[in-house]
Amino acid sequence: MILVTGGAGFIGSNLVAALGERSGEPIYVCDIVDSAEKERNLAKHAVAELVAPADLMTWLEGLGASTETIFHLGAISATTERDPVALLDNNVAFSTALWRWCAAQDT
Repeated sequence: MILVTGGAGFIGSNLVAALGERSGEPIYVCDIVDSAEKERNLAKHAVAELVAPADLMTWLEGLGASTETIFHLGAISATTERDPVALLDNNVAFSTALWRWCAAQDT
């Protein structure tokens, strides 16, 4: 199983497309689909499941060792973001929690 965080964005959706073409694995996407653009990006590709970032860690715990590969592209990348709490929560705390889970699973 392959997971792509940030898979609804421009780069992430192109990675989802390439992985879908090259592997027989189901592709799961973790992202917030909050725009028509992100909806269009994902609509073009076969996605096994869309997981909200707030639910990801619980979702991963349910899968355990079946997660083989994670591509972590999820982040607030807007240079206009002015909320430091949102930036820390998403870009630091979320990434750290995901890394810790991967390290514990040896993924």
